[in-house]
Amino acid sequence: MKKLIPFLKNKFIITFSIFFVYLIFIDDNDIFYIFNQKKTLKELKIQNEEMKVNLEMTKSELKKINKLDNLEAYAREKKFFKRQDEDIFVITND
Repeated sequence: MKKLIPFLKNKFIITFSIFFVYLIFIDDNDIFYIFNQKKTLKELKIQNEEMKVNLEMTKSELKKINKLDNLEAYAREKKFFKRQDEDIFVITND
């Protein structure tokens, strides 16, 4: 214990300790902010991957509907378009 007291009275150790506490807990870029930013970055990377998958699916669908026959089938199946003289009944399983 007597060896520890002079160590704690050292002005450099006290200054470093205060500075360290300031950097870790009080500063604008404290440790909580850094962890929060890393979490947000992970979520954005996951979202980016999902968007890439959706983009590839959309590109493949666009290639399929370039022909007029496929365009009509796509409009009828996905968007429920119809001709003027016909009715569409949608049956769902509830």
